[in-house]
Amino acid sequence: MARPIWKGHISFGLVNVPVVLNSAERRADLSFRMIDSRNSARIRYERVNEETGEEVPWDKIVKGYEYDDGNYVLLSEEELQNASPEMTKTIEIQQFVDLKDIDIRYFDRPYMLVPDKKGEKGYVLLREAIAESGKAGIAKVVIRGRQYLSALIAQGKAMVLELLRFHQELIDLSEFDLPSSDLREYGVSKKEIELASKLIEGMTARWDASKYHDEYRDALMKLIERKVKSGQTEAIEDVEAEEAPVTQTINFMDVLKRSVEHAEKGRTKSAARTAKPKGATRTRRPRKKRAG
Repeated sequence: MARPIWKGHISFGLVNVPVVLNSAERRADLSFRMIDSRNSARIRYERVNEETGEEVPWDKIVKGYEYDDGNYVLLSEEELQNASPEMTKTIEIQQFVDLKDIDIRYFDRPYMLVPDKKGEKGYVLLREAIAESGKAGIAKVVIRGRQYLSALIAQGKAMVLELLRFHQELIDLSEFDLPSSDLREYGVSKKEIELASKLIEGMTARWDASKYHDEYRDALMKLIERKVKSGQTEAIEDVEAEEAPVTQTINFMDVLKRSVEHAEKGRTKSAARTAKPKGATRTRRPRKKRAG
């Protein structure tokens, strides 16, 4: 069961919907520790008081703002949460925009909203209205002492709060050396675009996230298991790196044609596996003879 981050409400005009904010992601990263390669001892990071040199326990650590050289204002987690309750416990929708108009680069991290006690009706009402409109509610929200821009989105039975990056956090596209849209400059023909579009169509399938997983993590685990099994648990520095494939000049038209043919064959085989065989007849059970 996900641990709630905070309880508050969505402010929608004059309507308040009690909700609970939960994380909507679960990291599956491999956990590595920092090790001294000379004796395989763990490297510890200690919370040390710079004046006394003593280690500081977690329950004695607070956040501090340096308002003058060497002078700090100390703030507890409770003070941070209650500095502005209307901001730290409220998702205030400021406007609605078409979801398709939000550049994908702005999306950062999802959070799940579930209704709090007696908040089901308002939750369902807002969820259905947003889903029907195809829009997203743009709001600001404070999570763990920092304010974020966010988009409230209806997804199936849920309302998802997607944290957004602020505009100034994105690097403008003009700062990158990107090819222009002049097809003639790069020798791209309309026929090649048509073939590429046909290839995309042939490779198109219904989105199913369960089909994909972290293959690099699997490769790392196999490497770790091999090292454990062989007893060679130390780090190897002089590993022979595999050479990257040599880039060659290719005939895009020829490659696209062959790719399209390959995609169409794969699609035909897939359709044949799922289709009902022709000439298949329904097997009838023999009738039982009546007694007497």
